[in-house]
Parts: sequence; structure tokens; C-alpha cells
Amino acid sequence: MEFDWGFLGTGNYAQKLATGVLTTLELFGTAWVGGFIIALLIVALRAVPFKPLGMLMRLFVEYHRNVPTVVQIMVWYFGMPQLLPDDLRMWINRGQSEFLFATVALSLNVSAYFSEDIRSGLRAIPHTQVEAGRSIGLSAVSVMRYVTVPQALRISVPPLLNRSLILFKDTSLAMVIGVTELTYQVKAIENLTFRSFEVFAISTLIYLACSLLIMGLGAWFGKRFPPAFKV
Repeated sequence: MEFDWGFLGTGNYAQKLATGVLTTLELFGTAWVGGFIIALLIVALRAVPFKPLGMLMRLFVEYHRNVPTVVQIMVWYFGMPQLLPDDLRMWINRGQSEFLFATVALSLNVSAYFSEDIRSGLRAIPHTQVEAGRSIGLSAVSVMRYVTVPQALRISVPPLLNRSLILFKDTSLAMVIGVTELTYQVKAIENLTFRSFEVFAISTLIYLACSLLIMGLGAWFGKRFPPAFKV
């Protein structure tokens, strides 16, 4: 077998790869931000002393932790539109509904894991931190906002980083509903050129480089904002 990397300079294959990388990064970024915000909301709601709400949040977490991610993506793309009014469904379908539903599914999925990581960080904080905050006149909400949550986030950097890497790799699952991310574009190029090894080797290197970049950013953040105490 002869390996030929020059085919990337022909046609629009390089452009397809660039488009795939950009779409992958956009999908990862939007899903990460959305998932982190939802995770903070879940943590706050689970702290509310109302059992039905806590049970609902636990059910949400267990669903997203135990159902395959690809199934969740397909539920949102194929199932949820059937529950929407016709006008709204047609309006969504006129845009990039594939990207939208993939982002929603990945955001909700990663938020379940993020919330558990943050809650683990909260449980690691000594109760004396809470007592100290209340002793200077802070309310329970203020203690969570200014004392416990910031420290919990710092403690949770390693598991959050690990889950972020998994989220980045899970963006490839969006190809099943037609999102033109990197894996989708790589498969399209492979079908056109039959250069399987070269194309998938390139995609492997791109995923590896991006993952190492995410790890580097996470390591920098962990050093820049270390926990206030050792767990």
C-alpha cells in the first residue's frame, strides 16, 4: 500500500477538514458552557430543602448518566420535535436543527456529570467554612455563592477536566444526526478518496492535539487557582 498525503491539496478536502474542526469546537464550547450553567442550577436546586424537587433532580442526573449519549442525541433530534407545535417545529427545521439538538443533548448530558463533580467538591469542604460565613452575617445563599461554591469549583477541577475531555470526544456522536463536525467530514472525505488510513490518521492527530490543549488549559487553571486547603 502506498501512502499519499498530497490528496489534501486537491479539491476542497482541506476546507472540509477545517470546517469540521471549527464545527467540533463550536459544538464543544457551547455544550460545555450550557452544561456548566445547568450543573450549577442543579446543585443549587438539590440544596433546596424540598424533597420532590431533589428527587426530580436526582432522576435527571440518573437518566443522563445511565442512558447512552448517542441515544439521548437521537431522542432530542427525532423525538422531541414531535412534541412541539407545527409552527415551532417548522421554524426550527428551517435553521441548523441538527446542531441545535446536538448541543442541547450534549449540554444536558454533561451537566449531570458536572453537577455530581461539583457536589463532591462541596462535600469535601469542612463545615467550619460554612459556620465561619454564617458567623460574619452571610445568608445561606451568600455562603454558597461566596464561600463554598468557589472552593468547590477549585477542588473539582480534575474531575471537571476529565469530563470535559469526554465531552470533546462525544461531539463525534453528533454525526449520527448529520452535524458536519470533524468525524462527519472525515468519513465524507474517506468515501470520496478511499484513503482510509491517511484520512483517519489526520483526524486522530487533530483530536489528540485538541485534547492535549484542553488538558493543558485545565492544568494551568488548576495551578492558577489552587484549592484553599488540601482535601
